[in-house]
Amino acid sequence: MNRQKPEFIYTKPRFMISPLAHVSPKAKLGNNVTIEPFAVIYEDVEIGDNTWIGPNVVIFPDTIIGSNCKIYPTASIGAVSQDLKYKGEKTNTVIGNNNIIREGVTIHKGTADRYTTKIGDNCLLMAYVHIAHDCILGNNIIIANNTGLSGHVNIQDYAIIEGMCGVQQFTTIGAHSFVAGCSQVRKSVPPYVRVAREPLQYIGVNTIGLARRGYSKEVIHQIEDIYRLIFVRGYNITNALEMVEQEIPKSEVREEIVNFIRGEKDGIIRGI
Repeated sequence: MNRQKPEFIYTKPRFMISPLAHVSPKAKLGNNVTIEPFAVIYEDVEIGDNTWIGPNVVIFPDTIIGSNCKIYPTASIGAVSQDLKYKGEKTNTVIGNNNIIREGVTIHKGTADRYTTKIGDNCLLMAYVHIAHDCILGNNIIIANNTGLSGHVNIQDYAIIEGMCGVQQFTTIGAHSFVAGCSQVRKSVPPYVRVAREPLQYIGVNTIGLARRGYSKEVIHQIEDIYRLIFVRGYNITNALEMVEQEIPKSEVREEIVNFIRGEKDGIIRGI
């Protein structure tokens, strides 16, 4: 009588955790998550598929991290905020997919203002960046070394902030904008512009970045025409926006710029 040989099915490990790491049994890990030595993962943490957690990373409770992220040594994510008004309310930190978080980055959980600190997808946070409580970051953002965001800051898609910048609370940095290194951002930065100098001011449209992302020459020229009225001609902001609506054909970028500026009640950066 012929007996069939038993079949052995080999599967990849669901996750790879160093025996020198501490992972709470109440943490939820996706497939192929790697956790390196001396990392600490607290309870009520969720980590998505194929994410790598480097040595000495600490991820605090109420944190959700998406798939395909890389978090480098000594990063601290989801700690209680430094806001003295925080009274222990239930808040969280949410990080999307495909993010790179480099050495020493600190990201604090939300407070009663927004109840969350959120980072979108495909972002790069370079070494020693600080993201304070209740900050909301969009997608495809780059923030360079040693830049700090105060609480309640909004960063829109594709913004780039160079190193050693300080961003004041309750400000917004618009989509596709570029902030020069060592800048002090005390007022909101509209979309599509480059800003530099002290005090921070408009120095032009981010034409190179827009071209790289597929914006046509016609759209870029329209953006330049809009900001020429807003920042170069010397009009006050109210009059400049009225002139934009009268002289510039209606388009998606025109409405985005006008709505952004009108929505920033605490003002925007200065013109040339």
